[in-house]
Amino acid sequence: MAPWAVHEPYGGPEALKRFTDAAHGLGMGVVLDVVHNHLGPSGNHLPSFGPYFTDTHHTPWGAAVNLDAPGSDEVRAYFLGSALAWLRDYRIDGLRLDAVHALADTRALTFLEELSAAVDELAKEQGRQHFLIAESDLADPRMTTPRTLGGLGVHAQWNDDFHHALHTALTGESQGYYGDFARAPMAALAKTLTRVFFHDGTYSSFRGRHHGRPVDRERTSAHRFLGYAQTHDQIGNRALGDRLSASLSPGLLACAATLVLTGPSVPMLFMGEEWGASTPWMYFTDHTDPELAEAVRRGRKREFAAHGWSEDEVPDPQEAATRDRSVLDRSERERDPHKRLLAWHRQLIALRRTLPDLTDPDLAGVKVAFDEEARWLVFRRGDLRVAVNLGGEPAVIPLGSNGRDRVLASWDPVDAPAADGLLRLPGESAIVLTDG
Repeated sequence: MAPWAVHEPYGGPEALKRFTDAAHGLGMGVVLDVVHNHLGPSGNHLPSFGPYFTDTHHTPWGAAVNLDAPGSDEVRAYFLGSALAWLRDYRIDGLRLDAVHALADTRALTFLEELSAAVDELAKEQGRQHFLIAESDLADPRMTTPRTLGGLGVHAQWNDDFHHALHTALTGESQGYYGDFARAPMAALAKTLTRVFFHDGTYSSFRGRHHGRPVDRERTSAHRFLGYAQTHDQIGNRALGDRLSASLSPGLLACAATLVLTGPSVPMLFMGEEWGASTPWMYFTDHTDPELAEAVRRGRKREFAAHGWSEDEVPDPQEAATRDRSVLDRSERERDPHKRLLAWHRQLIALRRTLPDLTDPDLAGVKVAFDEEARWLVFRRGDLRVAVNLGGEPAVIPLGSNGRDRVLASWDPVDAPAADGLLRLPGESAIVLTDG
């Protein structure tokens, strides 16, 4: 069942039910983005009614939601009931849990473990699949490890390490958290394709400390992790909301799609990514509180000015034009290079649906070779070889043996490997090969 992501249940409860029923009728699932780690500052009067927040912990949004201080039993019960209601009453299939690393919880039985157990019990009662997908920057495999093995039992999580490695390899950016990946981006990309987390106990210069924990590749399914080149957060949190298409060639966009859609993790695409949408995805708001609106406006300008942007460049999130500029231009799909990129995504998705090697969850079976200087990478999954050349010049890639047949090739014509076992791959292109 392919997922549809929904951020807000516009139209009320009945409209949402109709939406989920329509999606299920098309063989699709619906995933709702839920935020348990903070509430908006405007109109939030919950502290007047009970101990919903605690000063024991603090988050980037202020006082933490009370998950472990006195009175937290009722708060946790409220959040559990809310999550189950979305799945049970509105027929949502799964929940994407926002920034779970910001859930301050010191109890022996954590909220996430309690939630995953409750969701599994509901799925059993209803005889249908329900799942949780965490957004986490902890690089901790215990997040998705089953509860019976001492983990939290969340069914999957976003893998930002793969995103950061891929983004750095494609763009060369090195600011902020990209700095950890920029020293050897092809090596970082290879590591995230085979070992999931780049930070698995290694030193993070961005954090100023060691970070993460290794994934047990022999016992962990690759389907526990989502792989992606772009998300609403990674684009919307940029000063100008610029997508990869604003700075990359169609060939490199095709390479990014190849790595996402043939990689071992569950692939995820951001809206418009499939045709290389030229429209930005800017951060926009509609706060009715004038003081809050001005604080957000000033905060955005101040934040990005510190990273090198002129304050005049940073869009006003309260301006209607900021939102309007972020609306997709779907007519782009009918003209090149967007049309060609869309066709490439469709070919890769069809390939993933038909070739078992591309849905094999065996992480230990993924083998990778790369050249940091020439900027090529090739990985093996079963009988398949996937090669990308992110460099601008043709690359000669040793495949180790002859007799492989081309399955798909992207932007430029690519010959099958020559008799010497070498693949000659044009710059900024990708190919999928199978054993002949």
